[in-house]
Amino acid sequence: MKTLVIGTGGREHALALKLAQDAEVHAAPGNPGIGLIATLHDVDAMSGESIAALATELGAGLVVVGPEAPLVAGVADLVRAAGIPVFGPSREAAQLEGSKAFSKSVMAAAGVPTAGSRVCRTAEEVAAALDEFGAPYVVKDDALAAGKGVVVTRDRDEAAAHAAACETVVIEEFLDGPEVSLFAVCDGERAYALQPAQDFKRIFDGGRGPNTGGMGSYTPLTWAQSDLAEVVIATVVEPTLAEMRRRGAPFVGCLYVGLALTARGPKVIEFNCRFGDPDIQPVLAVLDSSLSALLHAAATGALDSVPAPVFRDEAAVTVVLASAGYPESSSSGDVISGVEDAAATGADVIHAGTALDGDGRLVTAGGRVLAVRAGGADVAAARANAYAAAGLISFEGMQRRSDIAAEPLGVVEGASLR
Repeated sequence: MKTLVIGTGGREHALALKLAQDAEVHAAPGNPGIGLIATLHDVDAMSGESIAALATELGAGLVVVGPEAPLVAGVADLVRAAGIPVFGPSREAAQLEGSKAFSKSVMAAAGVPTAGSRVCRTAEEVAAALDEFGAPYVVKDDALAAGKGVVVTRDRDEAAAHAAACETVVIEEFLDGPEVSLFAVCDGERAYALQPAQDFKRIFDGGRGPNTGGMGSYTPLTWAQSDLAEVVIATVVEPTLAEMRRRGAPFVGCLYVGLALTARGPKVIEFNCRFGDPDIQPVLAVLDSSLSALLHAAATGALDSVPAPVFRDEAAVTVVLASAGYPESSSSGDVISGVEDAAATGADVIHAGTALDGDGRLVTAGGRVLAVRAGGADVAAARANAYAAAGLISFEGMQRRSDIAAEPLGVVEGASLR
């Protein structure tokens, strides 16, 4: 089956790697890493008309829209209107990520366990909400912010300043406990959970510094409750799908559930409308069943026609290599060396912010540049393999954390990552 993957980042490269096991993969616009395994097409990922035309021309049997911005812009709607199966929610359903306030309203209506919150649009409302919930303060930009729109701090002035920089914010109570990523593949009525993962959001070791889009991740979470996925499907995902159907916006695609494992049970920190990056990367590494068949069944409303996903009894760890200045800025044009050496170890070198310069050299082209993913019999072995491979790659100003998967985040950093 011809499958068209939309996007340019590490998530899309990881998806393409897995899909290529049993599908002919095309990507628009893709990146240099994706180009090694798929046919690239120079099409704007934000143009639904162009994506639909390309998918029609290719005779694609499935389109997978990776990033949140095209989904929130309604790209999936235009491709569906062309009669092509799409894995990704409609514009209306993608508001689960596009608007934190909308997401909270859905959770409330569905009875989903989550943090108490207030939607604020004025300085007075912000001050009242900060007083109500107290420190640590959790302040979230209502709109898309590439994973960096959240401030968690004990500094009230910092919290108020972040709120003032946003048009609308959601201020929440702080949820104490380790954070976990759970991905649910949904067809509008049914859902299958993928294996849980954990990602590291802060830029520096020990959970210091500002939030990023993610500096590394791992799976499995041997310290988490064994039935976590089943509990989250029953108490979070199924009620949310029912509420979205009630609103006339069935959710088809990946519902990312960001969880805090509190003393009172799992509670939702946030929803996203797509696979997380980099936390989906180790999950796909241990997926032992067909991703292509799973996503196509979801896109066609037929999840009940395929078995639940199966995972190998192994571990995987991803370590992100970021450019100088990230996350406040990024450096482009720095020559990258050692990628082939890292790949020769058996690790996957997943491209995110890369490009080819005029001399055909691989260079940096964004904040998170590469991710190095490796497997092993357990987390310790996978971690050692990932860091051994990552140590072979270099570029000017490269940043990476040294403690990915060293400890569960509940031990190292608490639930203060977002």
